[in-house]
Amino acid sequence: MANKLDGKKVAILVTDGFEQVELTEPKKALEEAGAQTHIIAPKGGEVKGWNHTDWGDTLKVDKQLNSVNADEYHALLLPGGVMNPDKLRGDKDVVAFVSKFMEAGKPVAAICHGPWTLIETGKVKGKKMTSYHTLKTDLKNAGADWVDEEVVVDNGLVTSRNPDDIPAFNKKMIEEIAEGRHDR
Repeated sequence: MANKLDGKKVAILVTDGFEQVELTEPKKALEEAGAQTHIIAPKGGEVKGWNHTDWGDTLKVDKQLNSVNADEYHALLLPGGVMNPDKLRGDKDVVAFVSKFMEAGKPVAAICHGPWTLIETGKVKGKKMTSYHTLKTDLKNAGADWVDEEVVVDNGLVTSRNPDDIPAFNKKMIEEIAEGRHDR
């Protein structure tokens, strides 16, 4: 898988409370496949992860959201954690940034609670998706076709349920990013 993503830039959008392993493991897989990754957050400095039941590590923010443009990136990764997407989905600048990826047909990968942010874009209607089981009703109400599967791909949109799904999630995320833009 090495070099499969050479020349690809991937935005990883988070704020405090992201599920740590849902950022660190996909980020590692992307970089091992040759991608350049940037941790992007609404605030600069650092973001603090959540490690299952307690606060986790603090990670450096590579770029503040107001200093980047979706056009600079080939794909978007949205880690979960309950607090992270709940905060992100309430930020109009975050929603606008994520919407640009969806509108452009760029690969978007969201795991666990990450799809909460996607709901706010209004662009999940008719998409086959999965997520953490507690988002099932939210996604269905937004018009998505929710299924309980390890990983689901719908025209470049990659979703998974929880940290146990990370190996399958990483594999499909890398495949979709390597393919590039998708017609939506």
